[in-house]
Amino acid sequence: MEAPNDVVLVADLGKSRCRVELRSGDALLGAADQHGFPGVHVDNGPTLAFDLLLETVSQLPPGLPVSTLTGIGAAVAGVEASAEKSQELATMLSQRFSVPAAVLSDATAAQLGALQGAPGTTLIVGTGAVAFRFDDAGVLHRADGWGPYLGDRGSGRWIGQQGLQAVLEAHDGGTATSLSAAAGALVESPEMLPGWLAANENPYRAMARFAPLVLHAAEAGDAVAHDIIGEACRILTHTVKLASSGDDGATPRVAMLGGVVGSEFFAALLRKSLASAGIEVVAPLGDGLDGAALAATRRGLIQERYIHRDGTIWPD
Repeated sequence: MEAPNDVVLVADLGKSRCRVELRSGDALLGAADQHGFPGVHVDNGPTLAFDLLLETVSQLPPGLPVSTLTGIGAAVAGVEASAEKSQELATMLSQRFSVPAAVLSDATAAQLGALQGAPGTTLIVGTGAVAFRFDDAGVLHRADGWGPYLGDRGSGRWIGQQGLQAVLEAHDGGTATSLSAAAGALVESPEMLPGWLAANENPYRAMARFAPLVLHAAEAGDAVAHDIIGEACRILTHTVKLASSGDDGATPRVAMLGGVVGSEFFAALLRKSLASAGIEVVAPLGDGLDGAALAATRRGLIQERYIHRDGTIWPD
């Protein structure tokens, strides 16, 4: 168990954002955040992640007890694609700070934080979409999360992309939608949308930024936008069903995380869709940073086989 005066560094190194927090027990001592990175699995990925984390730590408020760290937990994009590079990053962090370090995927950290180490399913709906379930034996069951080319259906990127496609369809003479006016915040004419998207450094994130406008239009009664949101809910319900299949006959339960489910309008529709499929929604107990903190302060978790540690033998 974590001692009251333990000071841990937790990080969430995602593709769009890097966040670090210094914690002592339940107390937040300081936080900093900046841009993300491509993932630990890419060429030179461990060094990119290491440098980004150090740079972000340097932006913490001065005077914090960073020198008294007892552990590090880092949720990092790309972990599931390279165990070797994830282990390398854990070693680099441990050697730099002279404390045990744990590196795990951002999705594993989210599930760990949402259910505080217990088995169960977590649905994460942000720019991407994935359902993660760990069973009682600690085996991972995953559905979707396959990226913008082959998956992430129902995600913020998917919703935004469907909305932009509806704008272009309306421009071609299809069903009229208020999304056309909403797209005016991006470009002067729908014909400029393909060029606008191509000019974005991260087109998937750019499409996801249109998702809140689709949600707003749906809530205001736009039929096209409402159909998009309804389809997203059906897709995500199916994703949860796939991840929950074989769950010992128990009533499936899921905790929801991610920016898209931060919309009360969307979350209510999704809860209704899940309930119609016999899936109970439970409130998450924490987030990915909480999961990273748990990995940093506790061993023997059921998710242990998916956590890359530096190899230090911790005292009992």
